[in-house]
Amino acid sequence: MSEKPLAGLKILVTRPRDQTKQLAQQIQQAGGIPLLFPLLEIAPVQDTKTLREQVSRLTQFNLAVFISPNAVTYGMTAIRAAGDLPPALKIATIGQGSAKALHELGIANVIAPTECFDSEGLLAMPELQNIAGWRVMIFRGDGGRELLGDTLRSRGATVEYAACYQRSKPQWDIQALLDAAPDAITVTSSEALGYLWQMLGATQNDNISRIPLFVPHKRIAELARMQGWQRVQLTDAGDEGLLSALIAWNSEDR
Repeated sequence: MSEKPLAGLKILVTRPRDQTKQLAQQIQQAGGIPLLFPLLEIAPVQDTKTLREQVSRLTQFNLAVFISPNAVTYGMTAIRAAGDLPPALKIATIGQGSAKALHELGIANVIAPTECFDSEGLLAMPELQNIAGWRVMIFRGDGGRELLGDTLRSRGATVEYAACYQRSKPQWDIQALLDAAPDAITVTSSEALGYLWQMLGATQNDNISRIPLFVPHKRIAELARMQGWQRVQLTDAGDEGLLSALIAWNSEDR
């Protein structure tokens, strides 16, 4: 295989701005040209009073779940500003990126799926089966799927959501994307994909829907196909999964 397996290819990277560095570097190292086009902006939650109050009660909880790397970043910042994690508190997350972020903060024992990196994967873990009477705090952004909390409640747990960051949609000139003429697009959330499709509008969708779209979860892939994307590539999780799929596509399918 070439030392530069993505040589000259323009790859659209749509992760939030603070999360693009690693994937962009990997694309560059493979000879590609990363085009940074963040589809979501991430910022601390405005209602810090509520978050601080929730963090002050963590000693009363059995389990804390961090939904995403952003939840780790902003949730742990609030927690450590108030002291640290209670020693008896169990920690869980749903994805490899979040687990890595927790490990980098010195949190060794993390309940996380080894496959199926989503709420369903975490809910299948044996540690979360017999939790009647537990109190669970879920650190996440402002809103999101309710499956995890609803299922934990059905198993007898008391669940509280702690919003520790907020998402917003950056204002882009979509013509800049079209003019860049990417060879492939990477999208890592259903929300970002919905925003991209909305921005493109009916007049441009036919053209751009032919560009290969790389997504790391079957739920995003299903939405993409419903929208009308014609070349949806489902990848393994994380930046490594996206990069491997891009390289395989370029070497085999082009």
